[in-house]
Amino acid sequence: MDKAGAADTLTGGPRRGRVRVRGGAPLPLLVPALIGLAFLVLPLVALLIRAPWRSMPDLLTSSEVWQALQLSLLCATAATAVSLVIGVPLAWLLARVEFPGRGLVRALVTLPLVLPPVVGGVALLMALGRNGVVGRWLDDWFGVTLPFTTAGVVVAEAFVAMPFLVISVEGTLRAADPRYEEAATTLGASRFTAFRRVTLPLIAPGIAAGAVLAWARALGEFGATITFAGNFPGRTQTMPLAVYLALQNDPEAAIALSLVLLAVSIAVLAGLRDRWMTAS
Repeated sequence: MDKAGAADTLTGGPRRGRVRVRGGAPLPLLVPALIGLAFLVLPLVALLIRAPWRSMPDLLTSSEVWQALQLSLLCATAATAVSLVIGVPLAWLLARVEFPGRGLVRALVTLPLVLPPVVGGVALLMALGRNGVVGRWLDDWFGVTLPFTTAGVVVAEAFVAMPFLVISVEGTLRAADPRYEEAATTLGASRFTAFRRVTLPLIAPGIAAGAVLAWARALGEFGATITFAGNFPGRTQTMPLAVYLALQNDPEAAIALSLVLLAVSIAVLAGLRDRWMTAS
């Protein structure tokens, strides 16, 4: 028996590692795979080919573009902050606490991932509009009106982006060893102190990855935003809304704005390459 076989015998099986399939790909698999790759890549290549590179500086330095870009960055960052404040505790609750109906709660948390964004915007209007279930009380008691305001953009973006953060953090919490938390509580630390001093440092990479994903999703949000917050330049018109409006009047400007969002998406993927992509 060679050394590799002896090692497998001692460890109870073959060593874990990357298994490669030798030989070329069969034609019935190769052809649809290449078609799928072309289907995904060709639109992005076409966007680069049709980009007005010569007029790009003038298009990207216009006041309307800068207003939309600044508003998008501000609202996406604020929505991510809201998601962190309420999403991380929610992820901890789903990962660490057993309670009746936890599966249903998890399903409701992830529902915005599959819910059409326009439907999400309508739901927000029914809940937080001036005549909504909660919005009427916000208006009567505090004089707070969320629809068609910058704050409404933040709310809409947080609604669609927070599930990305919750899923990422919950997965990280489930992978983390809970015995460290338990050891801290046996030494006299409260559950909150154990979470703050022990758990948070352990799951910090998962929180960072979830925050980046939530920020990118918030930056690209369109349907819920235009339904709940409208499309008012300088107040609620974010980059995706500006792309939609420019496509009707100035296609070159729409392409330029799309390239900005494409660059942001590529930057997000590059930042998360260690988490979502593996080396060949």
